[in-house]
Amino acid sequence: MPMFQSIKFRLIGLGILIIAAGIGLRLFFALPFAQGLLRDEVAAQQLSVASYVARDIGHSIQARRALLAELSSVLPPALLSKPEQLTAWLRERQRINPLFNSGLLVVRPDGNGLLAEYPTVAGRGSLVFSDADWFGAALQADAPVMGRPRRGRANGEPIMIMAAPVRNSARQVVAVLAGVVVLNTPGFLDRLQETRLGAGGGFLLVSPADKLFVGASDPAMVLTPTPPPGVNLLHDRAMAGYRGTGITINAKGVEELSAMVTVPGTGWFVVARIPTAEVFHPINAMLGFYLRNTLAIVAGMIIIMLLLLPRTLRPLTDAAHAMREMADGKRQLAPLPVQRHDEVGSLVLGFNYLVERLRDKEAALKASEARMAFMAHHDALTGLCNRAMLEDRLQQAMARAQRDGSHFALLFCDLDDFKPINDVFGHEAGDAILRQVAARLLDERRSTDTVARLGGDEFVVLLSDLSDAREGAISVARQLLDAIGIPFNIDGQLFELSASIGIALHAQAGISTSQLMSQADIAMYQAKRAGKNEYCVFEESLEPFRV
Repeated sequence: MPMFQSIKFRLIGLGILIIAAGIGLRLFFALPFAQGLLRDEVAAQQLSVASYVARDIGHSIQARRALLAELSSVLPPALLSKPEQLTAWLRERQRINPLFNSGLLVVRPDGNGLLAEYPTVAGRGSLVFSDADWFGAALQADAPVMGRPRRGRANGEPIMIMAAPVRNSARQVVAVLAGVVVLNTPGFLDRLQETRLGAGGGFLLVSPADKLFVGASDPAMVLTPTPPPGVNLLHDRAMAGYRGTGITINAKGVEELSAMVTVPGTGWFVVARIPTAEVFHPINAMLGFYLRNTLAIVAGMIIIMLLLLPRTLRPLTDAAHAMREMADGKRQLAPLPVQRHDEVGSLVLGFNYLVERLRDKEAALKASEARMAFMAHHDALTGLCNRAMLEDRLQQAMARAQRDGSHFALLFCDLDDFKPINDVFGHEAGDAILRQVAARLLDERRSTDTVARLGGDEFVVLLSDLSDAREGAISVARQLLDAIGIPFNIDGQLFELSASIGIALHAQAGISTSQLMSQADIAMYQAKRAGKNEYCVFEESLEPFRV
């Protein structure tokens, strides 16, 4: 038989043809496809990182707004005529919560100078603030306002000023309380400069209303104006409200992949950008490597085919033998090596796919069992312990108390006026608040304590191993009332809630868990009758006990 009519020759010829066609097709189709996949993956990651940075900045600004609103509402107007006492008042607030790292200012109602400041910055006390944008806005507002980012007149640092009016009992503005924060301060915008995207990428924080770069990974760009329209088309779209990803040419002529995300509650947006040359560098490097080694690979494949074709059936026999051993339990179930990409290889790949599916099903079954075990003892919405787990922990606490005389307390927490939130804003908003309440109840708890949700807006906190049960429980109750009193931010909507807490102390041998829960429940209703946002310690007389 002529050589060119043999199956061996035909298989070799077919293999060479397939290899040559594969090389061409990969270069023609796979390269653009891989570039598109890589671009989409990097864009998704950029969008995720930009969203995280935007939320972090929004949270920082909201925290400072909330602090300024609180301080302006509690500042005693009588201190305005007493500079030394007013300065001491500012110093104490700054020491407790130093969110405004460049100081707190109390400005005269006409804007001509300061009534007090802390800390003192040279030259700031003689400045006139009547022409400042934040000062005029604060005189007309009922809530804190945010000024245009700028460089401070006193020290030249990049700053932003927030301000709120201070009103007397007649609702007249008697002063303006302002907080000054340096833009690149730790915990505010410092991450924009500390975090890099690749070697040449970074972040921008843009204020469209001011046409200003508020922050940037490049310190030289901070507080510089944004490019004029027409220089960067994607930037123009972002200034007009577009949020998402895209490729553009920046003002320096560099092609970049950018992602834009809005900073909640500010009107600003964050831009995460990276040069496309860095994005596609792995593809280009792979292409160069691929081209350099193509000829060697083709030659090697031909030699391998010539050596393996006489034993074409041997891999099939080996695979069948291994499958039988796995079926008989003599060999662990595992994927088989694919020696060639032919019919034998297809069979092995099918077997390997079956093995992976079996493994996936086994893993899914184990995960489902673990999930069911978790859900049997935890609340589905908040992840807190459920009633069954609480009963078990309470039994353990009682056993320890009887064994070694340890003390513990039970705090029954019920949110005040929570139902109208579900009725007006829907259950999604209510569920989001309940999850935040659970997180605040868990905050500062010890590993020996238990926080549980009984259902609805009812929560229970079990405090174990207390040296002084009454004082320890009262201290925690106060901390919980303060934590729940902080406004809840749900998709930009602020909700203010309070809670009523009933405290039951384990002081009687032989008392059951249901009796202790009933005592805490009775004390909670005593707290509600006392005016809500209160706590009450159960007494035999059923009268609320407050410290």
